[in-house]
Amino acid sequence: MSRTHTVAEGDRLKKDTSAGVSKWEGPVLSLARGLHARPELSFEETGAAAAITALLAEGGLAVEHGTGGLPTAFTATAGSGDLTVALCVEYDALPEVGHACGHNLIAGASVAAALALAPYADELGITLKAIGTPAEEHGGGKSLLLEAGAFDGVGLALMVHPVQDGVSYNPAGTTAQAVGRYRAVFSGRAAHAAAAPHQGVNAADGATIAQVAIGLLRQQIPGDHRVALFVSEAGVATNIIPERAVVDFECRAFTLPEYEALLARVRRCFEGAALASGTEVVIEATEPLYEPLLQDDALAGYWTAAMESFGRDTTSGGRLGGGSTDMGNVSQVIPSLHPWLSIPGAEVPIHSHGFAAVADTDAAYELMLEAARALAWTVVDAAGDPEQRARFEGAAYHRDIRRAG
Repeated sequence: MSRTHTVAEGDRLKKDTSAGVSKWEGPVLSLARGLHARPELSFEETGAAAAITALLAEGGLAVEHGTGGLPTAFTATAGSGDLTVALCVEYDALPEVGHACGHNLIAGASVAAALALAPYADELGITLKAIGTPAEEHGGGKSLLLEAGAFDGVGLALMVHPVQDGVSYNPAGTTAQAVGRYRAVFSGRAAHAAAAPHQGVNAADGATIAQVAIGLLRQQIPGDHRVALFVSEAGVATNIIPERAVVDFECRAFTLPEYEALLARVRRCFEGAALASGTEVVIEATEPLYEPLLQDDALAGYWTAAMESFGRDTTSGGRLGGGSTDMGNVSQVIPSLHPWLSIPGAEVPIHSHGFAAVADTDAAYELMLEAARALAWTVVDAAGDPEQRARFEGAAYHRDIRRAG
């Protein structure tokens, strides 16, 4: 069924979905706090996926486990309308610092919005899908799900992302960087470090020279480009010349051409290091490429109107200095919304122990529930706007035709 609604109907649906968020507030808060207390790494989110899907099933959504062949992915569906709406749910954590990216809040907001919208899906003329997308931090779960067809037929996709204080609640024009992650393996020749060091070829030297070269390169790259790395292996004992060294690294830029140019320069640093040290180096990708994020203007407008009604400052500006998301891959092919939730008083950077603590505060959870209402209202507005609804439905149709061809 495809339909739109009047302004009065839309206002009533917003009140109803807001009440729905209130109805599910207790279970969703328990879920989000539980995720924070028991962080799980990429592709290992078995407990998180089980808890989330149990709550969605309790709310009447039909749950499919293992979507796209990923054991911790899922799809929970309600309604049968012509416009398919995807709410992306993230729930993986970071090594050592746990939910320092606030994925417990991301999951809570999307789940609360899905539970609130589900009873009205047919009235809105939508097929609602809450898609569990594992491995956002490392692994590119959304990219893998896109390739597996999990987003086929989706006309618009939404989620939110918490950040530190000072970032605008207005997502229009904001973006995120492309990122590619790689592993450089230097191969040398082992020898006794005291009896015959001259007969060895030190792979660790290659890793060291590469780090120096990249450090110098940073002086000549644009200020919004990023290169990060760490040496994960470089020898096993002091009396053995290392024959193997491994450097994990990533490159980021806000456009794909800039990213590709940066990657080429960084690769030359590794190749030069191999030449200088007499080693050989092999560089391979370790994860799917995360593409730049595109915010859909219409969806951003609906979201911003909702946040204004909640009294949030939606002045444009406050773009993040860097960061990436595999939601960028989704946004390249599906009209998408990925607004930033600036947690009041959060002065610490994301991916730190401090931000992990902030993500488990009353203020953060209050904002999470507010975001759930804004997501639900954005869906109500998108489904009820004849012009935009036709665009969203058309985008899904033409993308699926291209995919089939």
